[in-house]
Amino acid sequence: MRGFLASSVGVTCAAALVLPLALSAPAQAGPSAVRSEPAAPGSTQSLPLVPLTGERALGSAAPEQGLVRRDVRPFSLVGIVWDNPDSELHGRVQVRTRAAATGHWSGWQDVETHNHEHAADPDTAEGDSGRVRGSTAPLWVGDSDGVEVRVQAEVDERATTAGDSPLPRGMRLELVAPGADAASAGAQPGTSSAGAQPGLRRADAQVRAPRAGALSAAYAAVSAANTGLEPTSATEVPELSANVIPALSQQETEREFLAERPAEQRVKPYIGPRPRIITRKGWGANEKLRERGFVYSKKVKAAFVHHTASGNNYSCSQVPSVIRSIYRYHVVSSGWRDIGYNFLVDKCGNIYEGRAGGVAKAVTGAHTLGFNTDSMGIAVLGSFGKTKPSASAVTAIAKLTAWKLGLFGVNPRGKTYLKSGGGNLYKKGKNVRLNVISGHRDGFSTECPGWQLYSKLGSARKAAAKYQGR
Repeated sequence: MRGFLASSVGVTCAAALVLPLALSAPAQAGPSAVRSEPAAPGSTQSLPLVPLTGERALGSAAPEQGLVRRDVRPFSLVGIVWDNPDSELHGRVQVRTRAAATGHWSGWQDVETHNHEHAADPDTAEGDSGRVRGSTAPLWVGDSDGVEVRVQAEVDERATTAGDSPLPRGMRLELVAPGADAASAGAQPGTSSAGAQPGLRRADAQVRAPRAGALSAAYAAVSAANTGLEPTSATEVPELSANVIPALSQQETEREFLAERPAEQRVKPYIGPRPRIITRKGWGANEKLRERGFVYSKKVKAAFVHHTASGNNYSCSQVPSVIRSIYRYHVVSSGWRDIGYNFLVDKCGNIYEGRAGGVAKAVTGAHTLGFNTDSMGIAVLGSFGKTKPSASAVTAIAKLTAWKLGLFGVNPRGKTYLKSGGGNLYKKGKNVRLNVISGHRDGFSTECPGWQLYSKLGSARKAAAKYQGR
């Protein structure tokens, strides 16, 4: 029987990827050591946790660890990481932060824990890189300059082996500052995030990517050259029109789609109109952080919906900063290859390009352990265990899936088979029948994407099919 020093926090949703060699996890430091990066653009402070109980002789095996209140350099997002990604954190993580503008301390906030179900598939270069670290979900707290944290272990009364540690070893508090705004956050001028990405040589594209026809070339051209294409809407949206792949009408989308087909195959397609997508350059991705090159599947047969579990306390004008923070937390703190989701959606219904490689391509992400091949991951910014997602966010999921699945001839209301790469619901090699639009919990035992969002997926499937003209 398990007892708790504090109640456990539910499993959440994130992706696990590999870190470039230049950014691999740091060597272990002493209790007072602080690892930090240069302040521009964006930065990460990493502070080792210490015992908070009288059992300090146990060191990193203490059942309660954390940090007392302290002043730190400004940050906006927090999370906990540890050495071994296969080690599970059974317990409760809570933080308090001090607002930089007012000096007021927040109450204790839960940081949702998750384990190794958010990862690249087993037996892949990403999954077996040896550079990934265990991590909690990130929590967005806004501009802050003080922090306090406590991690309380769940006690397993069945554990009798002397020396067993109730918490993962090497836990560190990560404090992430997103850096400058989208116009100056490290995006490289003149590069495209919708086709040929920075760091991808032409030869790489020819060898590793599927054939790039007129459709893919069109997205590359739009991403590189679109300036002043579309005014921002009346909703609270950052001014990113120079960094947007613009929406197309149904007729324009069909015409663009058919341009790649031989004349004898040009029958009216089931494809939804292309939605407006803010590119990586638009949200200010620093392309030097992620690993070079890309990995692709043959097609996109399914979409998995996630939540970021980073909290709902953000405004839509802050979203580029939120995504930059999550990106930095994934790559620098957790050792992932890139941001794990293929797309992200905010509460105002804006759609953002996630993992690099091309919005119209079958980019392999690392969002759903065992089912990353032939699928895409869509993460809604927020936590939706108890909070309902906005209607705008659900509509954005429907529009995005109607278009992207339509590129591959897939019916959003249909079923499909995916072969499991291994996980806690399905053994490796099993062909699993899934909804084309599924929640993360359909492929792995997890709370993600939260019940309130999961319960809206039926509506999203119906709307997506309607957008496709079915």
